[in-house]
Amino acid sequence: MTDSCLFCGIVAGDVPSVKIAEDATTYAFMDIRPASEGHLLVIPKRHSRDLTEIEPADLSEVTLAAQRIARTVLSELGADGVNLLNCCGADAWQTVFHFHLHVIPRYVDKTRDRLTLPWQPGVEGDADTIAAVGARLAGALA
Repeated sequence: MTDSCLFCGIVAGDVPSVKIAEDATTYAFMDIRPASEGHLLVIPKRHSRDLTEIEPADLSEVTLAAQRIARTVLSELGADGVNLLNCCGADAWQTVFHFHLHVIPRYVDKTRDRLTLPWQPGVEGDADTIAAVGARLAGALA
């Protein structure tokens, strides 16, 4: 834990939160700036800055907790879908630098859901660029 981390303060009980679930390695609580009704966060109790730094075991536990909670969101809140979102880095919209997954219920009823996409799914990209970037990444991972 770090003294300056908001989410570490929540885990320690020094910062109030609306807790919805907790186990030995994860903590889930309601987002205070929700994109939709029921929007919540799942975090590892152990501090890690972001996706690139989280321990694999912690990432696995957070993801499994998010899956369990997503199922509950769908059944209990009557959500029509759910997004899991992680933002890694300030330019990717990360504002609290403690790894977290957003569990965002999605609703056909837009009075319960204000999240909109920042891009247009279904719009194809340039095939040559996709192939070139894909080859570059595949080579780096080999």
